[in-house]
Order: sequence, then structure tokens, then C-alpha cells
Amino acid sequence: KKKILVVDANLNKGNDRTWCFWEDQAGPFESIVYKTWSNIEVLKGAMHRSLPTAPFEYKMIQGIDFYNYIIEKAKEWPSITWKEGLITDIEDKGGVGCVHWNGGEAEANYVFSSILNEGSLYDISQKKLSKPFLWQHFKGRLVEFEEAVFDTKVAKLMDFNVDQKGHTAFMYLLPLTNKTALVEYTLFSPELLEGSEYDQVLDTYLEKEFAQKKYAIAHVEKGAIPMTSVKLSASKFPIYTIGTLGNAVKSSTGYAFHFIQEQSKKIVKALATDTTIDTEVHQSRHQFYDAVLLYILYHHKMEGSEIFTSLFSSNTAATIFKFLSNTSTIGEDLQIMRTLPTRIFLPAAIRVMASSYNG
Repeated sequence: KKKILVVDANLNKGNDRTWCFWEDQAGPFESIVYKTWSNIEVLKGAMHRSLPTAPFEYKMIQGIDFYNYIIEKAKEWPSITWKEGLITDIEDKGGVGCVHWNGGEAEANYVFSSILNEGSLYDISQKKLSKPFLWQHFKGRLVEFEEAVFDTKVAKLMDFNVDQKGHTAFMYLLPLTNKTALVEYTLFSPELLEGSEYDQVLDTYLEKEFAQKKYAIAHVEKGAIPMTSVKLSASKFPIYTIGTLGNAVKSSTGYAFHFIQEQSKKIVKALATDTTIDTEVHQSRHQFYDAVLLYILYHHKMEGSEIFTSLFSSNTAATIFKFLSNTSTIGEDLQIMRTLPTRIFLPAAIRVMASSYNG
């Protein structure tokens, strides 16, 4: 029964990104899932770990399919209006939210903002953050080979046999057909790379893995996701922050899609029941785990490649997926912890607790 105005700088969306996540059942976007995998691989040196994901499936949604699906759904509701415009300011006018964009403005009882771009209202690249901060940054190519080279049943979640750049880096390979795959060079580090540095590693990897085989690059995507225990923003009636800006990203891994959906559900429920809106989605002991892992990665107490290969070498994919989704039990948490070196993680945990998560 509420009127909704959606303001976006560009309503003509393209296939600018890919979302991947895991589910143990059919989800709300099942009809637009482009590809699923029931096996994953983690590689480092001679270690080659292949894991079935059951009861989970690893799923991919293409950006353009997601945009079209949401827009078509919204058209079924005459109470939803779309406006193309670059937002220049959001302000609280005595308990009423006011949004200004180039060429217009609107007032509303509630405003939800996800704006997080360089030069925008919220630019975290300029912030002086007191706690450990890393970027999960990547550049990926959709490559099309002339001959069959991929096993379509297996997703390479982490291949650490690439240049680590002094931090944590891995290749992420999702085969879409036996000739086509998304190949992404991903890093966890405080600084981003120059574009040519990503390309150099991608070129070297593809040449090493598929020597002398010809391929074409059909699409390129690039991104950077903040990994931090710092709250990037605070929500307060009538203006609420959502998505990455609204602290929905899991700080230790950069995973966001699942948590953004959970955040949306919480908001809808609060609006429908006229109760206080709470946008926090990481209110659990897993926040502490994330802070400890982030501290270790940031301060190089243990290399990320060693941490993740230890996890995947000694646990099932299902156990790890539940842990990374903040849905694991205490018993499963203990199982995870037993696979990691106490001499490194215990001092880090004590330091994080003593500093209230300050780095």
C-alpha cells in the first residue's frame, strides 16, 4: 500500500556484473539462475581439493537478467515509480527524508540509500579508517575457446597458483560451457592494482592452463568490495543505508548478495508491521570471527592462501558455506576452528577482543 520512488543515475542497465552465491533450496531468483555447480575445487601447489557442495548448489545470476527481472516485477505495481537522475543530496527535514537529484527532488517518510561510489555522497576511499581495511578487488574475463577445455560440473572457487602480490590472491573460474568460462583474478589487499596488472596475471594464467589454445574475450568485468569491521554508515530514521553502504558485506570475505537479500527482507517486514527498522544483518558471533580473520589477513599473521586451503582441506563444503553464511552452529564453528592454528588465531582473537575490534 506504500508508494515507492526509485531514483537511479542510469535506468538503462547492461550486463555489468555477475552475482554468485550458494543455496540449499530453490530461492526467490531461481527462474533467472544462469548456471549452477554441485562441485568446487581449491588449489594451492600440489594440493588439489575437490568437494561436492551438497546439500548446497553454487549459483550464478547475470546482472542483466537480475535487472530485467526486478524491473518487470515492479511494473506489476502501479505504486512504484522510476526516475532517472543523479542524486546530489539526501537530507532529513525534521523527520521527513528529502532526496535531491539533478532536475528534481522528492520527500518521503523513509529513504533507503545504497550510493557508494567515488565522488558520491559516501566515498569510503577518502575515509581514515581506524580498523583493518582491505579491498576484495578483481578483474574478470568471459573467455570463449574454439575447442572444449572446461569441465562444466566443477567451479574453481580458489586457485592460489597465481601471483599473490604480497597479499592474498587467487583465480576464480566458473565454466559456463565446455568452451566458455568466467575467469577472474581476485585479491584481498589494501590497495587496488593498475588495470594492466590484472591483465598480466590473467594472460599468464590462461597461457599456462590452456597453452596454444585460441580464445576470444567476450566480456570484461571489474570491481572492488570493501572488507572492514568499520561501520561505513549509520542508519537513523528517516534515512537508512542499505547494501554495501549499509554494512551488508561480510567483512572477512566480501560476500554480499545473500546478506543484501536478508537485509531487504528485514526492511520489508518492519514496514509491513509498522515496527522499528533495523538494517543490521551481521548481529552475531560471526562478526567477531570476521574481525579476527580480517585482523590476521591485514597484519599478515598468516597468509590467506594458507588459511583458506586449511579450511577446505579439513571441512566439507557445506560446513564452510554455512560458516560463511553466518548460519553455522556452535559445534560447526568449533569444527572450523580446530582446522586452524591456535598459535595464530588465539592471540589475534585476544587482540581483537581487547581493542573492541580496532586494528
